[in-house]
Amino acid sequence: MNLKLYRPSIARHAEPLLRSLARSFPVLVITGPRQSGKTTLAREVFSDLPYVNLEDPDVREQAILDPRLFFRRFPDGVVLDEVQRAPVLMSYMLGVADEAVRAGRFGRYVLTGSHQFGIMDGVTQSLAGRVGLVQLLPLSHAELRVAEEATAYEISLEQRIFEGGYPALHGPARPEQLPHWFSAYMATYLERDVRQMLNVGDLLLFQRFVCMCASRSGQTLNLNSLATDCGVSQPTARQWLTVLQASGLVALVGAFHRNFGKRLVKAPKLYFLDTGLLCHLLRLSDPSVLWAHALRGAIFETWVASEVLKHRANRGLPADLYHWRDNHGLEVDLVAEQDGHLVPVECKSGMTVQSDWFAPYRKWRSIAGANIDDLVLVYGGDVSYRGGDHHVLSWRDLGLSS
Repeated sequence: MNLKLYRPSIARHAEPLLRSLARSFPVLVITGPRQSGKTTLAREVFSDLPYVNLEDPDVREQAILDPRLFFRRFPDGVVLDEVQRAPVLMSYMLGVADEAVRAGRFGRYVLTGSHQFGIMDGVTQSLAGRVGLVQLLPLSHAELRVAEEATAYEISLEQRIFEGGYPALHGPARPEQLPHWFSAYMATYLERDVRQMLNVGDLLLFQRFVCMCASRSGQTLNLNSLATDCGVSQPTARQWLTVLQASGLVALVGAFHRNFGKRLVKAPKLYFLDTGLLCHLLRLSDPSVLWAHALRGAIFETWVASEVLKHRANRGLPADLYHWRDNHGLEVDLVAEQDGHLVPVECKSGMTVQSDWFAPYRKWRSIAGANIDDLVLVYGGDVSYRGGDHHVLSWRDLGLSS
């Protein structure tokens, strides 16, 4: 499919958070999946700092062989890209950070990384209390809407889901064919990140595992079933799932455990964090295929959950997102905690609001009792409005208000 539209430079909603943290911490860490825009954001916000890419083997060798000399080259700060490629640097950052604090220089050492294992280990062991953390996920719907409004372009729900939010797919150099870009993305991810984090002998088997996870996005995770279908052990499936989480491809949304007098399903739900990649893994060839796809509802729920997670990450807030289901099938798609209250969220991909969409929420509210806010129903239609005990929110308006 040929998608020629591109947006002007898109402002990232995480930028105010990054600038705020830069006034309080000597070291900043930007994590997130590959191609989520970490480097672009860091170089735009800290354009006065020198930039070093540790993917460059020559630069990486210099940094690993003599870290002290390496840091001496940048006494006034530096942006270090893909810092997990030289984890030894994290051990030397403590002295650098403390010296920066003594000199009253904050926000001068900016580290980016595509997976959290190498970075977060170094942060927790060496830099606790000295680091401001930002998780940058792919572009949100709200970020894209601002750019689209500047060009008076109107996008469909199916196209929004099919394109996803990777910045490379929304700029002047966007590829003509999205499937080719996603195929290259997965190949890079497997060869670089997976080989770094895991000793996987059979990358084809791991790729099959990723596709099996895609078929379960928006659903309660059954780890035994997933492992069996992939032909691996349950511990292996659990380890591989952890890698997908650490590299920012998926998120697990835990079950809300408050006991309302019911036997609860305690397994988490699995969500991909970019629906463009999800559609590619599901082998969808065109946005129009989503109209009648068997997984349309789960894909739409995945999109809503990922937008909620992006919204909170861009503000430096904890996810605080759950799901709720009892063993009789009563279910609330998403439950967000906010100021001591529970905000239930239902996700419906249909364009026409149906009265029976509200029944599960009302049953749940009668069980849950106090501190339950009105339902937020996100649906595939175009009109948002307020009802008696609910807010009906068009997908177009998701994330556009605080």
